[in-house]
Amino acid sequence: MNTPENEPGWERQLLEKIAFASLQEQRAKRRWGIFFKLAGLAYLVAVLLMLVDWGSSEQLSDGRHTAVIHVHGTIESSGEGSAQSIGEALRSAFADKGTAGVILRVNTPGGSPVQAGIVHDEIRRLRSKHPQIPLHVVVEDLCASGGYYIAVAADQIFVDKASILGSIGVLMDGFGFTGAMDKLGVERRLLTAGENKGFLDPFSPQDVKQKEHARVLLREIHQQFIEVVRRGRGQRLKETPDMFSGLMWTGSQSIQLGLADGFGTVGSVARDIIKAERVVDFTIKENIAERFAKRLRAEGAGLRALFSNDRFLLR
Repeated sequence: MNTPENEPGWERQLLEKIAFASLQEQRAKRRWGIFFKLAGLAYLVAVLLMLVDWGSSEQLSDGRHTAVIHVHGTIESSGEGSAQSIGEALRSAFADKGTAGVILRVNTPGGSPVQAGIVHDEIRRLRSKHPQIPLHVVVEDLCASGGYYIAVAADQIFVDKASILGSIGVLMDGFGFTGAMDKLGVERRLLTAGENKGFLDPFSPQDVKQKEHARVLLREIHQQFIEVVRRGRGQRLKETPDMFSGLMWTGSQSIQLGLADGFGTVGSVARDIIKAERVVDFTIKENIAERFAKRLRAEGAGLRALFSNDRFLLR
């Protein structure tokens, strides 16, 4: 009886079979490896496509519409809350031939007086250049300080009865660490050329002259804010002793004080005031890279703020 072991060259045939089976197994592993890599890449691309803002295609559409620009979060020198982003959105909205009116949808605690001032002035410039296009503000939850500085450039300000408006004031915040340094036995060694170069240094005792100088700066910026509010609201404003003290009011109270004009939403203002119910979003939004960079900056900003010089805020 012949068996495989008795056939000539059976060892070679067996080795060939084993080698072939091993080769097939390696090929199968390679194919599955490629499949899973491609699947992972496809998933990553899908996530990126969902995260990336490709811009609003509505801006390219034809027809009469109400342009909406969102002003939300802190007003600062970078990102969606910067004068550059808001200004670019305003210019695009006013330049669009189909724009019947513009709405600023505001929800902000305020921020930089410089950035707020730039946006305010740009609104006034564009309104003068395009007198046929009205600009209204619709306040959602909050329109405080720098947000209100921007809002008073509008033709009308609309609120919800529970909205919060006001905080017409300026603050300069910071920290002092001299007591903690004394307890820890830490000595501050500050060298300057110019006696006030270490202005309000948080690691040095507060200087009376520097403190008073800071108050002078605050009063001047506050007065600029007051003048802007008076100019923007005009005869509608019913001034009270507390109006420019930094207090805030509800939407209902703000209408009574002349800080706002009436109740309204983006939809109702577009439909009933501008008479163009179709809404197109012109907000300039951050892309994924900008959002990631901003998050990294924000994580480091908290600690840096503890050791930085004081800063002015309309907030």
